[in-house]
Amino acid sequence: MALTTEARSRIAAQIDALKKRLPLDSNDLDYETHLKTIRQLQSILDRDAVRGKAEGKMKQETKGAIEGLISRYPALEICRDSIAAGAEAIIAAYRNGDKVITCGNGGSAADAEHIVGELMKGFLKKRPVPPDFAGKLASVAPAHAEYLAKNLQQPLAAVSLVAGVSLPTAFANDQAGDLVFAQQVYGIGRKGDVLLAISTSGGSANVIYAVELAKAMDITTIALTGRSGGRLKDIADITIAVPQEETYRIQELHLPVYHALCIAAEAEFFPQ
Repeated sequence: MALTTEARSRIAAQIDALKKRLPLDSNDLDYETHLKTIRQLQSILDRDAVRGKAEGKMKQETKGAIEGLISRYPALEICRDSIAAGAEAIIAAYRNGDKVITCGNGGSAADAEHIVGELMKGFLKKRPVPPDFAGKLASVAPAHAEYLAKNLQQPLAAVSLVAGVSLPTAFANDQAGDLVFAQQVYGIGRKGDVLLAISTSGGSANVIYAVELAKAMDITTIALTGRSGGRLKDIADITIAVPQEETYRIQELHLPVYHALCIAAEAEFFPQ
């Protein structure tokens, strides 16, 4: 959820105080520390501004996706704010024409693929192609236009980093196996995208490297983890730490969470 006005004021005051310290500490090691802290605090304000705009514009149906999730899984009440923040970040990305990137290992790799499947085609809604695009199809492919327009569905752009074989195996063989996700983020990620990184422990090295790379590229990062959050909770912009500790129990709660994120995004952009 967006920060309160009071919280934003406190952060702004911290930034101002640190900026006043910079000239005094210009020849001290504290200078770099202050500068780094200022950047981190400003980043919090910038991300919150985006979330606040998204939250204010979110449809009631979109908000209902999260309320419905909590009503079916009361244990997730503790994650309400982080789930809402995740939905807002994803919606903000789509509103700006950006995309969602997913990654994970093992069962979480399957979840990463599952998420893309729900976003790239109709999930709860049919998402028919717009009439103007159907008209373009008729002009370039008259023999197939009706079939294409009838069966295609509008996507919410999403890419899974676990789907390929040649690139990950080549990079693992030639460079570093634990950087296969990071390399792909570096190749296809763009400022404004969202990286949804899944790790039940929050400590998967290849997922952590991908999140760090994404942050360097100004890509919003959402970590989906277990109760502890692991290392990911310290580096991701948003951490959804479901209240379980055993891997299979964590995964049992991950599915309804990411379903709710997909439902929220779909509800925001497709009225039918």
